[in-house]
Amino acid sequence: MLIKPHESEGGIHIDFVPMVDILFNLLVFFLLATSIKQAEREMQVALPVASFGAPISAMVKELIINVDAQGRVIIDGAQVDDAGLQQILEGAVAINADQKVTLRGDKATPYAQIAHVLDLCKGAKVQEPYLDTVLAE
Repeated sequence: MLIKPHESEGGIHIDFVPMVDILFNLLVFFLLATSIKQAEREMQVALPVASFGAPISAMVKELIINVDAQGRVIIDGAQVDDAGLQQILEGAVAINADQKVTLRGDKATPYAQIAHVLDLCKGAKVQEPYLDTVLAE
């Protein structure tokens, strides 16, 4: 007498091996694409000379002005006075009329000092200086 095997599983069987193969192929592709992009920047190419040449990222760089609790104005880690700040702002606006400026004032700084820095920004023709804050929890 021939006995038929009893099927205990009636569900669908999914094979994960092809999915893992595709995952590894995608991973290798993106790793190679990223390294090729970096290698293009590091190639030794003699670039031509231009009068007004500048990297694209320099045109959209945001200028961050920090005012500490004592009212000192700090840009790029260096303390500047009013004349130095005015010169930096005017130079940035001369290069890019839509220069983005972020003002970060310590909460203990008197508002008069913040208003003075905003006045210098407006005097240098900065369109919209941005006051930076943190979200309340």
